[in-house]
Amino acid sequence: MSVIVIEFITLDGIVSDPDGSGATPTGGWAFRHGPGTVAGDKFQLGSTLDDGVMLLGRTTWQLFSLIWPGRDDPFATRMNAAPKLVVSRTLTDTSAWANSRVIDSSLVDAVKREKRDVIITGSLSVVHALMSEELIDEYRLLTSPTILGTGQRLFPDDGPRTDLECLSAERAGAAVLVQYRKAAR
Repeated sequence: MSVIVIEFITLDGIVSDPDGSGATPTGGWAFRHGPGTVAGDKFQLGSTLDDGVMLLGRTTWQLFSLIWPGRDDPFATRMNAAPKLVVSRTLTDTSAWANSRVIDSSLVDAVKREKRDVIITGSLSVVHALMSEELIDEYRLLTSPTILGTGQRLFPDDGPRTDLECLSAERAGAAVLVQYRKAAR
């Protein structure tokens, strides 16, 4: 079992509001380079979606539950079929997106009990909570050629030291998909 973080990210490490749904002044930056940069399975999830479980914070889940159920391309079919765990204290109804359920224990305990690969998309508060417990095994970062200078960063200034090993780097439209895993100690 691996915990895999999936993020759109800028060159200066910003991950907030890549699609503009947060209505921030710098939002929508991931889509400014055309659909070829973000369409399809850019994060190379493939069978990991078939065999793993998605872990989403409430805000990301709510956004995705409005977008993905209405799509029927091959990648959307995998996203919709994948089991989804939602981290929320307030969400009770997950019927808007098939195969979703709110976790009924602590986030850390739920991840530690999971036997499948865990895929975290967006959901920065979830990522930071698991980072602080050193539970992230892999990062798949689609890096846009953009510098924002402001916004929430994937790796916070006060975060834990983490050494990573680069597994691959591949151009994806105007962006670059880089895959890292936690380096052996």
